[in-house]
Amino acid sequence: MYKAPLNHFLSKNPFSRPLTQGFFYREKMRAIHRIAPDQNFRKILEVGGGQSGLTALLYPQAKVTNLDLNSEYSQAPCNQQEQVSFVCGDATALPFNDDSFDAITMFDVLEHIPQHEKAVSEALRVLRPSGFLLVSTPNENWRFPYYEFMKPICPSDTDVMAEWGHVRRGYTLDELKNLIGLYCQSYATFINPVTVICHDIAFSHLSLLKREFLCALLSPITWLSYIQHKPEAKGTETASIWQNRAKLLLKNSNL
Repeated sequence: MYKAPLNHFLSKNPFSRPLTQGFFYREKMRAIHRIAPDQNFRKILEVGGGQSGLTALLYPQAKVTNLDLNSEYSQAPCNQQEQVSFVCGDATALPFNDDSFDAITMFDVLEHIPQHEKAVSEALRVLRPSGFLLVSTPNENWRFPYYEFMKPICPSDTDVMAEWGHVRRGYTLDELKNLIGLYCQSYATFINPVTVICHDIAFSHLSLLKREFLCALLSPITWLSYIQHKPEAKGTETASIWQNRAKLLLKNSNL
């Protein structure tokens, strides 16, 4: 296997609190693992990987270039690995030659970029023919808090978007298709209408002790919903994979 086994991948969750933020990062990791191809990628570009190092965990044998605007992330432990090179740069002006990478990952990135069309254009420019673009974003079901009854203990969604640096709420699958313009090979949703309750508690105004207590109390139904969740079921975020078939066809037609 070129892709890390699921259990090994999930065990490397960079969030240490398994009942709050760590649980929901686990949901994201599982969805990404579901759509990620088990292929021998030699070079991968991770756009906006920051200090999580998710791509290197997913493909431990690949050479990963992690590009981020924040130069301080160069000192993060994930960027000190032999297989990882950190580059401080802008997603809308990538400092790489055309057709440089076998795969590109953009995990929770597009919703932060005002010129997302330019960022996608740049990603496709440096992606090799038949290469893959792996994306995760909030979708049309995202809102904070998800349920009205949670509003008294939660910040507003506009405050959360500002704090997290989001410039847009999310994307439908059709909007992603129009933005990316490639063939969507598969997708998987995550953070569903049940698990989202503890997600919102985790980011509420409550104290850490109260958040962890409530999430522990609700953990039986949260874990059950997590286990039963299907990739195509309703969720508030989506992981998707897109193959660069158009560039491959163009290359073959020029031979």
